[in-house]
Amino acid sequence: MTLALAQRKHLERRLLEERERVVRALARYTKETRDTGREESGEISAFRVHMADVGTDTADQEFDAANAARQSSELAEIDAALERLYQRPDDYGRCEHDGEPIPFARLDVVPWARTCREHGR
Repeated sequence: MTLALAQRKHLERRLLEERERVVRALARYTKETRDTGREESGEISAFRVHMADVGTDTADQEFDAANAARQSSELAEIDAALERLYQRPDDYGRCEHDGEPIPFARLDVVPWARTCREHGR
């Protein structure tokens, strides 16, 4: 089963929408990180109200950084899928393990999928 032209166009739109979502999220993270650094540089004391607040802030920053790293990886996958779609359209939508078509329903949910459900991610 190969993807019909309408399905390819739909998946291209999905990829571009997902790419925009991730780029916006990364830009928000970058802005918040930059703004947080400015706010904290003006503080008189290293400790706010309670030392536990510092621990919570650190945990939040680590969570945000891990999320940004995941989103950066997702952006790379989306860009790779767009490259396959544009440069090697016969490879887009095919499992990298066995070459079988990835079901359209899976691609609609994860349009950058490289494998069918049986082979992973």
